[in-house]
This record gives sequence, C-alpha cells and structure tokens, in this order.
Amino acid sequence: MHTSEEGIASPSGLEADVVVVGAGAAGLWAAAEAARRGKRVLLLEKTPRTGTKVLASGGTRCNLTTTLEAGPAAELFGRDGARFLAPAFRALSPSDLRARFFELGVETVEEELEKIFPKTGGARAVRDALERAARAAGVRITCDARVEGIAPRDGGWEVRSAEGTTVRCAKLVLCPGGKSYARTGTTGDGYGWLSELGLPIVEPVPALVPLSSPAAWVRELAGVSLQEVEARLVDAENRTLGRRRRPVLFTHQGVSGPGAMDLSTPVARAEAEARRKGRRAPVFHLVLDLVPDLDREALREVFVAAAGAAGSPSIARVLPSPPPRRILDVIARRAKLESGDVRANRLDRESRHLLVETLKGLPVEIDGTLGFDKAEVTAGGLALTHVDPGTMRVRGQGNLYACGEILDLAGPIGGLNFQAAFATAELAARSL
Repeated sequence: MHTSEEGIASPSGLEADVVVVGAGAAGLWAAAEAARRGKRVLLLEKTPRTGTKVLASGGTRCNLTTTLEAGPAAELFGRDGARFLAPAFRALSPSDLRARFFELGVETVEEELEKIFPKTGGARAVRDALERAARAAGVRITCDARVEGIAPRDGGWEVRSAEGTTVRCAKLVLCPGGKSYARTGTTGDGYGWLSELGLPIVEPVPALVPLSSPAAWVRELAGVSLQEVEARLVDAENRTLGRRRRPVLFTHQGVSGPGAMDLSTPVARAEAEARRKGRRAPVFHLVLDLVPDLDREALREVFVAAAGAAGSPSIARVLPSPPPRRILDVIARRAKLESGDVRANRLDRESRHLLVETLKGLPVEIDGTLGFDKAEVTAGGLALTHVDPGTMRVRGQGNLYACGEILDLAGPIGGLNFQAAFATAELAARSL
C-alpha cells in the first residue's frame, strides 16, 4: 500500500476504529461521516485516486440525485428495494443530500427527467468536495491499496492487502462497488469476500446497459433519438416485463438511452442464465409507443380528421410530436405506405389501421446487452435479506457493514443509484 497525497502509509497491524474499503461515492461519504462522529477512520482505495467512478459518471457531469421525494424515489428500486431503502432515504432524502452538498460548496441545478447536477464543475466538483470533507474530518486515505481478503478477528476485522499488509479494525465498512465499468476499478472483488463468509450473493449482471439488436434497420438508424416515446420490454411470450417513458437512442449495435437502459436487467439476467446452461439467449422486444399521449382511438381520429382537412396534410404534420424523418420512413414501410410524407387522405382503412398500430407499437428485436463494460451499475450483489436496513450491518457478521452498489439494489437512470449509495453510507456511519 502507499498513500495518496496527504495520506499516510498503513503499517502491518495498524489499529483503527473503522476501515472503509472503497473510496467511491458510498465509501467517501461513510468515511467522512464516521470521522465527524469521532471515529478513527482509514479509507482504502485500490485505484490511484478517490472517486474514479464518480468522475466518469453522467458523461463527467455527475447526476448526483433526483428531484423526487424520498418515497417515490425508493419505489423505483422495485418492491423489495423500496422496502429496504425506506430507512436510508428517511435518514438522507434527495433534498437532504442537495442541502449537504451545498454545505460542501457544491451548488446544484435541476434538469429534465428529475435529474440534479452540479451547477458548475461537473463530476470533479462532486469528487473533490467528498474528498475534502473526508480529509477535513480526519479520514486517512490510502490509494493503490488493493484488498485481497477480509476475516473476523478478536471481535473485530482483519483486512489483508495484495502486498501482504494487514490492517485490523473494530468495525469494517465495505463499499467496493459492483462489476460495472471495470476500468474505474469496480471488478467485483467484494462478492468473493462475502461469499467466503458464507453470505448469499444474487448473481451480478449488468444494469443500465445498452441493448443489442440483430435487426439491420435498427443499426441503419444509428444516431437517431426519440424524445417523446414510451418503451415497453416484452418477452417471447409477449409478457410485459417493464415500461419507461424516457428517451431512446438508436446505435450501430442496437438501442441505448434511458428508455432502453432502464429496462435492461431482465435481458441481462436471461443472458446470464443462457450462458450458464450453454443455450442461446432468448429474444426480447422493446416495443416503442411513438405517440404516448394519445391512445389508439384518439390517434385514429387524428388521421380521419386530417383526411378531411383543407389541403390534406401529411401524416407527419398531424402528429403531436413528429418522429425524425428516418423513423417515419421505417414506420411507413411497416405500414405498407409509400413514404413518411404520405398525405392523410391517401390512407384507406387498412393502411390507417397499420399506421396506428405501428406508431403505438414499433417492435425492436433485442438479443442481448453490451455487458459490464458499458453498464452504469450492477444488478445483484449481497442479498438484502442479510443486511439490516436500519443500520446497513450485515446480519450474523458482527461489526461488518455494506453500502452502495455491492448490495442487491439497482434503480433507473436519474441519480437514483448515487442517492442510494449516499443514503446507505449515511445510515452505516450513524450506526458506527
């Protein structure tokens, strides 16, 4: 191990009240809050700097939380996730988090889709504020400190480094992250440590990850985005597995954007299961509603009224939010029309029906995800049933705590996962 600037080396056998493993969002927060409460805290980070993933988040802008209130924000993690996160989000709500960052010198602004960003400075301002707060509270930060294993020892914990250094502490907080975006250091190390303790790990799979499609027409639309769209993921039995009204972006490999990425976890889980069993992954469809504000009957009436209007406008002109021309041409082909510029009075009953059905349900074939390297977070991790939601203490493991992405929690895009990381870290620090 060696230190980052202003840190101190950790000799073998060093005693500490608290060791925090992982200097990401959860680790920096937990370390700072524990030190502010009078604990001697050592923060270990495997990469050469703190907050590596924070710096890369949100296109380096760092969507650090949401405008939603605590309850609605927690609900976006699913039934089990919402129940587990309720105490943490009460302890540190999204509005509380904004206020705390303001105290740290980071003013925030609201943007579309309930997002909160730093007003200036982007992700670096967030990371720097977190590190400053930790150092000011007395946290000792050691970077390039690769943890190899953990073990209970004499009522406390022993943390072993890859270099052979041993650190002993009274309480241990694990914040090593998951497996997403491995270039930032999150390579899934913590799952092995927990498994060695006999703890159940829900299989980690990539989440908030772009989806791949074998359809040539999809790849031909690379670069085209849809802002006003509802995406619905359906399986081979046409069962709806989830829906999100968020933008979708076509890419040279398939579909991206929050509307697609928010729905990626079932695809990733099916992909992982198929890989385990040596089978071909099942095919899903991302069904796009390009006119989400109108139901089928209302949309049909729009076209009927346009057919009788003076000059008979084109179908593109009468839509509330006309899709891009390249999308309209795809829709026209599927509806057996000459082009996306066809006039409303050229639609017979059958073609009008096909057009309405295509606009309300354009199916995009999905055959997989782009994997952990392109994933923003990990779904899966330490089973929530083995963590006390009021303290983040791991059940049956003495003074061991777990926070952030190592837990089996994954919310949608929009600052939710950072919010969960900060809030779980807040609870752990209070409990220490």
